[in-house]
Amino acid sequence: MRVSSFKCFTAKLFKALLILTVAITIWLHLQPAQAFDKMYPPPLSFSNAQLMGKDFSGQYLASSEFSNANLVQANFSNADLHGAIFSHATMNGANLHGADLTNGMADLVNFADADLTDAVLVDVILLRTAFYHTKIEGADFTNAILDGLQVKQLCAIASGVNSKTGVATRDSLGCK
Repeated sequence: MRVSSFKCFTAKLFKALLILTVAITIWLHLQPAQAFDKMYPPPLSFSNAQLMGKDFSGQYLASSEFSNANLVQANFSNADLHGAIFSHATMNGANLHGADLTNGMADLVNFADADLTDAVLVDVILLRTAFYHTKIEGADFTNAILDGLQVKQLCAIASGVNSKTGVATRDSLGCK
């Protein structure tokens, strides 16, 4: 009987150690992911939202979606908007001073009276976007996809050099 109870105890101990090992392994694998999520939270969706005058200044909003959002007078100054989507958003009077929209999309957006000074718009899709009375001094449009009419309109007012990329606005637009 002693051998039998020892085998039972050993089997239970082995099972408990196996469960503990699996639990610790899972816990260790989750730690880097949780740390990564704290540094880089998952993308946010603000589609169809009414965000007039909302302050997003300096925030990390990479890959966030603002499709069809009302962003009139919203403040995105110095925000990280890498890969963000603003498709068909209304951004009249929005402040994007120093914002980084690299690899983003802002098609069918109204940037009337918006401030894009010193913004980084590298590799951004900007087709059929309105730029009436928009401030673009120091904005970097390198490799941005724009309609020919937009380029002509922006070249008429382009000036300055982007403080982050060192690229002149006129050069980034291919102005002659």
